Amino acid sequence: MDKIVIRGGNPLLGTVRISGAKNAALPCMAAALLTDEPVILENIPQVRDIETTRKLLAAMGAEVELGYGRAHHRTTICARTLAAPEASYELVKTMRASTLVLGRWSPAVAARVSRCRVDAPSALALSISISRSGAPRREDHAGAWLRRGHHRSSKGGRLKGAEIVFDKITVTGTEDLLMAATLADGETVMQNCAREPEVADLAALLNAMGAKIHGAGTSTIRIKGVDKLHGARHRIIPDRIEAGTFIIAAALTGGDLNVAGCDPAHLTAILQKLAENGVKTAVKADSVRVMGDHPLAAADMNTEEYPGFPTDMQAQYMALATQAAGTSIVTENIFENASCTRRNWCAWAPTSRSKAAARSFAEELRLARLRSCLGPARLRLAGAGRPGRRRRNHHRPCLSPRPWLRKHRREAERRGRGNSARRQHLP
Repeated sequence: MDKIVIRGGNPLLGTVRISGAKNAALPCMAAALLTDEPVILENIPQVRDIETTRKLLAAMGAEVELGYGRAHHRTTICARTLAAPEASYELVKTMRASTLVLGRWSPAVAARVSRCRVDAPSALALSISISRSGAPRREDHAGAWLRRGHHRSSKGGRLKGAEIVFDKITVTGTEDLLMAATLADGETVMQNCAREPEVADLAALLNAMGAKIHGAGTSTIRIKGVDKLHGARHRIIPDRIEAGTFIIAAALTGGDLNVAGCDPAHLTAILQKLAENGVKTAVKADSVRVMGDHPLAAADMNTEEYPGFPTDMQAQYMALATQAAGTSIVTENIFENASCTRRNWCAWAPTSRSKAAARSFAEELRLARLRSCLGPARLRLAGAGRPGRRRRNHHRPCLSPRPWLRKHRREAERRGRGNSARRQHLP
C-alpha cells in the first residue's frame, strides 16, 4: 500500500467491531514456544507484525498453521522441534517485540535448544528495552535478558527463582521475565510490574498452559515455577487502542457510532477524559456507543502507565483537542522517541558534508523537533512539512533556541544562500 486517501466531511455512523489486540497477541505467540504441544490462539488481528511473527516462528522450526475462511483470525502453533533457533535480521528488523522470543530459550529448556540468537531490530530501541528491564546490554543470547537474581546454577541448568524489582515500569520486560519464570526452579516475585491488560492476558494463557501465576494485573506478581507446560486454547483480548481511536474519531466527526466487541473496563481512563471534553457515551458490557453531537470542551491530559491515559492514544487526543473550545495542555510522560530524535540529529549534523544536506539541515532539524513534540500525525495540523510555494517572510515558532542549534542553522543558511530551489521536506 503506497498511500491512504481520505475524503472527510462525513460523520461516522453505524457499528464497528474491534479486533484482537496486537500487543497481546505477540507475547502469546512467543509463549507458544514454551511447550512442545499445540497452542491455539483465537481473535488474532490481521496486521503486519503478526505476519512477521508467524514467519519468525516458522523460520525457527515451529509449525504454524494459519486459519482460513471463517477461522482466518485463528492460528495454531506447535514448537515440537526447533531446528533453527536463530531469528533472521530481515524478519525482526521492523519489530522490537521480536525480543519476546528470548523468554523461550531459558536454561529450563536448554536440553532442547542449546543456544538462541535474535538480531537486534534497532540498536537504540533494543538498548532502551534492555535498560528498562535492568538487564546487561548483550543481545547475542538469552541470558542477556535475565535480571539479577535469575542466575544459572550450571551451564544448561534451570533458572532459580528470585525477587526482582523493576527500576521502571516496563510492559515488555514484565512479559519477558514472566515467561522465563514459569519454568524456573522455585518461586519468583516481581515488583513494580506493568499492570496493562496485555500482561494479564499473557498470564491467563500461561496459567491455561499449566503455569502458576498470581497477581497478574497488579504491581506485584508471584510465579511458582513448574517443570513443564502443555498446550491450551486462548482468545486474545480486544484492542483497547483501536477501540479508543474509533471512539475519538466518532466524537471528532460528530457521529453516532457503536464500538462493539471491546472491553469498557480497559477504556476507563479514556472515557473519563472524554467526559471532561463533553463527549457523551453509553457503556454496556462489551460495547461503547459514542454520540458526538455535543460541542467539545478543552481539557488537559497527561499520559501515564496503565490504568492512566495510554501514550498510544496521545496523538488521537491531540487531534480532538484542536477542535475543542479553549486551550488543552497535553503532557507526554512515556514516549521516549522525542529525546531519541534530538540525539540522532545531533549525531548526524557534524558528519554531514553535502551542500544539499547542509542547505536543508536547518529546515529538517526544525521539522524533526516539531515531530518530536507533536508527532507526525499533527504536522499537517501545525502547517509544517506541507509541500508548496516557499514563503520567505513568514514567522516560524522557535523550537530550538540553544546556541549549538543556532550555529548549525547559520552555517546551513550561509551555504544555501543564493540558491532559489525549494526547501526539502521530511516525509
